[in-house]
Amino acid sequence: MRRTSTIAMAIAVSIFSSAVRAESVYVKYRGEVDLRFFDCTDIARSSFIRTVCYDRRNEYMLISLNGTFYHYCEIDGGTVSALMTAESMGRYYNASIKGRFDCRTHRVPEY
Repeated sequence: MRRTSTIAMAIAVSIFSSAVRAESVYVKYRGEVDLRFFDCTDIARSSFIRTVCYDRRNEYMLISLNGTFYHYCEIDGGTVSALMTAESMGRYYNASIKGRFDCRTHRVPEY
């Protein structure tokens, strides 16, 4: 009976791991994006920014603003780090990110 429990646990962990890796989000102006290449952080200290996901290798950020995901292309890690540590994430976003890193003029990663 113990062996059956161990096998069942291994199957459950495998299924759960696959489900986590398969997560994706709908990004406005882009469509579905698979999150397996991103480091995502849920934000509790901002009423405007809910989630920040960043793919360092491709310098590609997804950000949830009031529940809608937007994307920013060729955005450097320093800018994303500054956003994450800003006293006011919303003010930093509006002053340093919004209107820049436009994916219509910067390279969009192919996933």
